[in-house]
Amino acid sequence: MAQGHKFQDLEETGEALVAFINSSQPETLRQVKAEHQALFDRHTETRRIVTQILKDVVQIEEDAGQRLLDMEEEKHLRDQELRSLEEQLSQLTAKSQTSDSEIQFLQNELERLKSSENELETLQNEVDEDTTEVIPSAVHVAQLYYLVTKIKWEYDTQPNILKGVHYGAELATPIHIDTSTRSRIDISDQLWGFVSSQW
Repeated sequence: MAQGHKFQDLEETGEALVAFINSSQPETLRQVKAEHQALFDRHTETRRIVTQILKDVVQIEEDAGQRLLDMEEEKHLRDQELRSLEEQLSQLTAKSQTSDSEIQFLQNELERLKSSENELETLQNEVDEDTTEVIPSAVHVAQLYYLVTKIKWEYDTQPNILKGVHYGAELATPIHIDTSTRSRIDISDQLWGFVSSQW
């Protein structure tokens, strides 16, 4: 039933078209053809413009995609550079802290050396005083002691050993006293015995 209506519609359209063609003047047909050609030409131009627009859109998308890829690569390089700079900063900070520690150590060492230098100057002054005053005085006392006691001491002995020679009136007597086993009184008595024997 539905197909019958379609066929009938098509038949009526065809009859109307045939009637139009038969009733039309050649001038009218040329005008319809010209209008149809103009419509076709506009359709072709529109299609060409739309195709160019689509090509331009595709090119813009490709350019934008390439720029995006370039920007991603640039971002990746910048991230690597930033990480490298952060690592260098960390190393330089560690070196700076080490340098600060070394500077502090060297300043402390310098202060210690200045203190030592002051102590050495004090000791030098004391030594100068000893060499100019005490030692000559001690040498004089030692010479005087020798003249009185006639005992010549050896100075390269162990700290607890007294060694020397007593030159008496007729003979020389060696002295060997271990001070770690005797008291000062015993030592003084023994030395006094050497000295008094020559008088």
